[in-house]
Amino acid sequence: MAYILNIETATTNCSVSLSKNGETLVLKEDYGSGYSHAERLHVYIDEVLKQANLKPSELNAIAVSKGPGSYTGLRIGVSTAKGLCFALDKPLISVATLDALAHQVIVEDGCIIPMLDARRMEVYSAIYDSDHKILRATEAQIIDDRSFKDLLEKEAVYFIGNGVEKTKSIISHQHANFIEGKLPSANEMSLLAYQKYKKNDIEDVAYFEPYYLKDFIAIKPKS
Repeated sequence: MAYILNIETATTNCSVSLSKNGETLVLKEDYGSGYSHAERLHVYIDEVLKQANLKPSELNAIAVSKGPGSYTGLRIGVSTAKGLCFALDKPLISVATLDALAHQVIVEDGCIIPMLDARRMEVYSAIYDSDHKILRATEAQIIDDRSFKDLLEKEAVYFIGNGVEKTKSIISHQHANFIEGKLPSANEMSLLAYQKYKKNDIEDVAYFEPYYLKDFIAIKPKS
């Protein structure tokens, strides 16, 4: 039996789940448009444990969404997860953010493209088949009217994530399906983290860092 605490903070959705053998028992998340991780993350962790009537020491592992995504959001999530692992002497599991996002789409055929908004016309994206097998690894790419053209000519393509809004204004094709209003969630992390736990696919807590994909750029406030 494996109880895993799953933490997702790669976007504005501050999301925490408690799972047992890959099944989500309790889920707390804030699907708002602003970042609330600093205020809500530890509250949500306490709440899911209390609701499951589970002590922190009874956890078998801590899982965290590793990115790509918001620099600050990822730092908060990973720092919290690593702190819990050190304090409780539990293993750390990382789950690719786009992998978990892709698992929100259940289709019989076609391909799935989870995408997160980056700067300007850029997104972080990956490509999966309908069985959620990776077809193209995560990349930062600039979206234009030729993006994913080869895929769209062959089969249905399902776009999901907060990169959809900018993409649907540029890509127009009968095979393009835009799933709006969805963000990465700790709910889909439950099964993915458990699969890694069974294989002892864990991270070095001391040296693990989020997968930012791009360097952080600080923007100076206007004087």
